[in-house]
Amino acid sequence: KSRILITIIINNSKKFKSAEIIKKSKRPKLAALERQVFDFLGYQWAPILANFLHIIIVILGLFGTIQYRPRYIVVYAIWTAIWVTWNIFIICFYLEVGGLSKDSELLTFNISQHQSWWSENGPGCVRKEASMAGIKGLDSHSYISVIGCALEYRYIEVMHSSVQILVALVGFVYACYVVSVFTEEEDSFDFIGGFDPFPLYHVNEKPTNLLCKQTYLPA
Repeated sequence: KSRILITIIINNSKKFKSAEIIKKSKRPKLAALERQVFDFLGYQWAPILANFLHIIIVILGLFGTIQYRPRYIVVYAIWTAIWVTWNIFIICFYLEVGGLSKDSELLTFNISQHQSWWSENGPGCVRKEASMAGIKGLDSHSYISVIGCALEYRYIEVMHSSVQILVALVGFVYACYVVSVFTEEEDSFDFIGGFDPFPLYHVNEKPTNLLCKQTYLPA
């Protein structure tokens, strides 16, 4: 009975800890969804694919937390290192570090000439269209200019990537903590005999044999 009671206590503590961790681990998913929306609006195909993969890995980490599967959480922890590297690349891209240019079509796979959604919809930005009538072959086109932006769009993208890096680092710490908690509880469960092939009702047969021999002794 004592072993059963200890097992129940351990299982309840697992559920309590995992519930707290799940509440905190929803933040990376919300941050990724927010970024995915703005990348979709700007037709940034490379970030869209990266965000989609990130959301899948975050869901996998949540599933591993709920189902007590440390391997899935380890996969999430490894992915956070890749995610941090990707966001560092995005920061370098928009700050034009290492020969990169924010005006290139690298993030759109050279499919379109779209830029970040924030380039025309940033805080304080005013979008103006001027017709190009009178220019041969461009009568149906218009020239778009953006003025009055309080903050240049590349700095907004840099701030987004910086937030993603901070969230990923926090997620990495939580992932390591969850894996350590699960492994410690599994070790303690083994220690109290959770996987003992001989349960509580295993009886030694030697004393009964001795009693039987005593009953057949001559008077």
